Amino acid sequence: MDIQLSVQQLTKRYKTGEGVTGISLDVRKGELITLLGPSGCGKTTVLRSIGGFLDPDSGDILIEGKSVLHAPPEKRPTSMVFQGYNLWPHMTVYDNLAFGLKIRKFKKAEIDQAVNEVLQLVRLPGAEKKYPGELSGGQQQRIAVARSLLLKPAVLLLDEPFSALDAKLRHEMREELREIQSKTGLTMVFVTHDQEEALSISDRIVVMNQGNIEQIASPQEIYDEPSSLFVSQFIGKMNFLKGVIASERVTIGHLSFPNSKNLSGHVQLAVRPEDVIIEGEQGQGLPGVIKQVMVLGHYAEVSIDLPQYGTIRAFQPRDSVKDLHTGQQVKANFAKVIAFSQN
Repeated sequence: MDIQLSVQQLTKRYKTGEGVTGISLDVRKGELITLLGPSGCGKTTVLRSIGGFLDPDSGDILIEGKSVLHAPPEKRPTSMVFQGYNLWPHMTVYDNLAFGLKIRKFKKAEIDQAVNEVLQLVRLPGAEKKYPGELSGGQQQRIAVARSLLLKPAVLLLDEPFSALDAKLRHEMREELREIQSKTGLTMVFVTHDQEEALSISDRIVVMNQGNIEQIASPQEIYDEPSSLFVSQFIGKMNFLKGVIASERVTIGHLSFPNSKNLSGHVQLAVRPEDVIIEGEQGQGLPGVIKQVMVLGHYAEVSIDLPQYGTIRAFQPRDSVKDLHTGQQVKANFAKVIAFSQN
């Protein structure tokens, strides 16, 4: 297993008190890893430290086994794609792309071939003579990605690159980035606050909160097995109910579930809406009343008021809610619960 990037005990604190403390992270060669978290959690601080745009207070950053801590951005084997496209408006697409290669003393024939190949890769062949102002936002972002790819970085850094695009375009760009990554085998570190984006493109996700790492895992594991209450609140939709440990089981009302974490006392239970089972009045679940049924395309969201526990949401197949209506008495059961200690 080749470690392409190693961040070791990175600390960077600002006068405001924000920043990161003791961040350690290994990124494998060819891996796309995403730093995810709310604004101010420190994800961009980590990214900019890797790129050389910030000097950490302490710690080390190794790329391909060598420390780059004291190298300026232009001397690091990294390339950054920013939120804004950062293209020179007075230069053609060709000149924007060729600029870095000219500085590196590439021959014209080599530059022509490289520009041609990278435009094919980002699906903009023949755009060489256009100016950035003649391109759409999505096309400009493709050129920004292409410019970084031309430098053949050991690690490509992407700072919320699709946040300025509309939802449909953002979705397309994600797919294209994943395709580019699989074709080139590039190692990428991607920053976003958009959980759907992180879940859809990452090999692993680093969930950050207040300058610390909460969990590093695959998208599936982050979603199915959040390791902390924060991760369970931040990733996807979730219902929260109060429970208690009784007879070595996690219990809520008369329902009980395995206590796999060996917790004790009062616990907070997290239940995904798709794990809520709606039963008829003869069911085994907790009694409740339907507040609302909303059909959202191929599935429906049903709100159920549970006395003592509040309102929970259930995701159901569209066809299964035809007989449900507001005010109806039902029972709510759970296919799976995740329990957390109450601090």
